[in-house]
Amino acid sequence: MSNENKAKVAGAAGGATGVAGSIGTVAAAGAVKGLSAAGITSGLATVGGVVGGGMAAGLVTVAAAPLALGGIAYGLYKWLDD
Repeated sequence: MSNENKAKVAGAAGGATGVAGSIGTVAAAGAVKGLSAAGITSGLATVGGVVGGGMAAGLVTVAAAPLALGGIAYGLYKWLDD
């Protein structure tokens, strides 16, 4: 496997870790625990409240986390590989 492909795998693994963390955070953070409609809504609102917004801000925050972790993992792999 080429170094570029290994970097892509590292980025994908970082993104997958971010997705798992985001789902866990939303499920555990709200007033209603779990991944029901009420649990997701209250979890996103709680996360959004931390950054000074509501449910929409929580959605943006939760969606950005896997992208950031994937980018960091990709960049870190490329940096350490060189």
